[in-house]
Amino acid sequence: MQVRPISSCCDPLLDAALDDSAATDLAGAFKVLADPVRLRLLSLVANAPEGELCACDLPELVGRSQPTVSHHLKILTEAGLLRREQRGRWAWFRIEPERLSVLRDALAP
Repeated sequence: MQVRPISSCCDPLLDAALDDSAATDLAGAFKVLADPVRLRLLSLVANAPEGELCACDLPELVGRSQPTVSHHLKILTEAGLLRREQRGRWAWFRIEPERLSVLRDALAP
């Protein structure tokens, strides 16, 4: 799945009609979040006590195999919703708050 990172230019849906580009960007981001595993991964990372989680901890937390979790993390990262940092052998993930703000603000009244 190829996903373009969402831009920060989208007005809230209730303020003005979206143009084609903004609608495409938002639809792509919401499509990424429409998968229950990805939504759960995002939620786990967002609520991590230290603000980040190691990829090594996520398969057990979501009850999926490591390759499956890696696939979903890659999609979330490519969409700009997670930031990935390699530390030695392991990848660590944090939320990209600006990207989530765009989605939240698009739905805000």
